[in-house]
Order: sequence, then structure tokens, then C-alpha cells
Amino acid sequence: MIPFLDLNEINNPYLGAIEEASLRVLRSGWYILGEELLAFEKSFAEYCEAKNCVGVANGLDAIGLILRAYDFPEGCEIIVPANTYIASVLPVSYLNLVPVLVEPDPATMLIDPYKIEECITPLTRAIICVDLYGRSCEMDVIMDIAVRYHLKVITDAAQAHGSFYKNKKTGSIAHATAFSFYPTKNLGALGDAGAVTTSDAELAEKIEYLRNYGSKEKYKNDYKGVNSRLDEIQAAILNVKLPFLDRDNKKRREIARRYLTEIKLRNLVLPPADHIDEDAWHLFVVRHTERVSLIQHLDKAGVQTNVHYPLPVHKQKAYGNLNYLELPITEKIHDQVLSLPLNPVLTDSEVSYIINVVNKFE
Repeated sequence: MIPFLDLNEINNPYLGAIEEASLRVLRSGWYILGEELLAFEKSFAEYCEAKNCVGVANGLDAIGLILRAYDFPEGCEIIVPANTYIASVLPVSYLNLVPVLVEPDPATMLIDPYKIEECITPLTRAIICVDLYGRSCEMDVIMDIAVRYHLKVITDAAQAHGSFYKNKKTGSIAHATAFSFYPTKNLGALGDAGAVTTSDAELAEKIEYLRNYGSKEKYKNDYKGVNSRLDEIQAAILNVKLPFLDRDNKKRREIARRYLTEIKLRNLVLPPADHIDEDAWHLFVVRHTERVSLIQHLDKAGVQTNVHYPLPVHKQKAYGNLNYLELPITEKIHDQVLSLPLNPVLTDSEVSYIINVVNKFE
């Protein structure tokens, strides 16, 4: 069986360094908001070509803390992609803001920038764009809209560590960018972890307060904050793995290039091949009208797959108030998408086997 993702294999090359880093933290006696976090924040900000990085507990909190820091009035509208994981939308709801779902471009499956403007109202305050599957959104168009309508742009880059948009790193383009370091991500911790990058120093400082109960100085609370801190052990692990992110992304791009070139299955919709060396290729997502049969075919041949994601946000029970929406492009995508294995530990022979099995589907 070729697993969809084997985290043991992903982390094996780093085990010695991770053990050493973890032991260093253990022996330091300092486990929260210490030197390991400061080192990671500095390194990741530099990697993303952003001026500031603030480590937080997870990617969900990263989005939520950005929204908290902007302090939008309750009832204001936030534009979000209809085709995304629910975590991109939940923080909007937590703060009693209103998510406005925008359909994707059918080719990229990312928010269609040309559908954003028609959804803007006097209540709109921000656009959340999601770099889904590792591909950057059309940021020039989105930032231009934001300037004209005086909106903030927040990127959810949970799947896009190391991706580019026109030679600019994800994490440096939007007003603020949220990252997740969940273990399955291109840069994965060994537990929950996240960060915000921004070149807005004032925003970064406010998020630093908010992640720590609204406090910068112990027992003095300037804001009604939360507890959302990237701990020292996870920061130390990320410090170990960050220098290898570009190498791993290069391997992902090589596999994606082979898939795009060698998969010839009729009626299988492949992702666009125009940005192979800019995408982070967190996932390789294809579409087929006979998804269930294709999954069964691959499983029988020993190839494990996944579906990201089977049910769109507006059809979830949690968002019953949005169940009335008709979003045909999003719904079609969720009915057809299938993720093939793509990760840095796949061997050339495994990639060849996967391609061969896909091409044999009838």
C-alpha cells in the first residue's frame, strides 16, 4: 500500500535533531514565550519576506487573531471563498461577523477574484483569500480591489508554505497572512502550531498582546485577549525543519510536474500547470465525475487517496443558516475532487506506479 501520507517517514530524517532540540527546551526550564519562539519568529519572517511574525497556537487562531486585531464592528461582512475548509470561515463567525461566500474559479478552484467585487457592500471590511492546495490566489487583482474599496486582505496560507506569487513569497503580500503548522503541512510541527506574518508592525504588536491574554507585561492587560501561544517545543521543532522546506517543496514540484505530464486519463481534470514552480503543492487535487469508482480502483491497486473536501461550508450542519445558498461551482468541485499522494518521501517508482494505476482506470 502506498499511503496518502506517512508522517513517520516525513519526520524520520529530523528525529535526531528534533530530540536534541526538545531536550534543550526541557532542560532550559522555559516552555512558553522563550528564545526558541523568538528564533522561529525571526527566521520565518525572513523566510516569508515579511517584517514581522507572531507565533500562535494554531492556524485557526491565526485567522481569528488577525480579525480580532482589526476590531471590525459586529455585523460587518467578510468575504471568504466558498470552496475552502471550514476553518477559514469559523473565526469570522466567532466574532459575530458575517461570512459572504464567493464562488471559485473552476480551473484553479481558488476564490474567483472577478466575482469578489459584485459581493462588496457598505458593510464589507475584509477579504480572506485561501491559498488552497498550495497555490497562491490572484493577489494583484484582489489587492487592487482592496485598495479601491478600503478593505483589508487576509491570506489563509495554511497549505502554502513556500509558495510564490509573481516572485513574491506567500506571507509578504496580503496585509496579514495566517499559517498553520499542523503535522501534515509542508512545514509541519509535531502538534498544533500556527503563525501570523505581516509587515504592519502595529498589527503584529497587537496580535502579540492578544495571543497572551491581551498582555505584554505580566498582570497588565491592555486588551481582552485569548491564550494562543506557539510553545517552545513546537517552535524548536519548526526551527529544525524550516531550513529544509525549500528542498522538500522542490521534490513536491518535481512530482507534480510528472503527474501533470504523464497522467493521461480521459475525463480527469488536472490542476493548472502554469505555476508549477510557484505552487507549494501541498495537495495534488484532481477531479472526476466517477470519483467513488476511481477511489475504489486506486485502493484496490494499493494507492491510498483522500478527499479535500467532501462537503462545502454552506452545506454543513454548523452553517444551517447558509444551507439555502446555491453555489453550483463549489458544489460540483466538492462532488468531484480527489487528492492523489504527493509528498517528499514518495519514491520515483511509487510515483510511476501511481501514474500507471490512474491511467488504467476505465
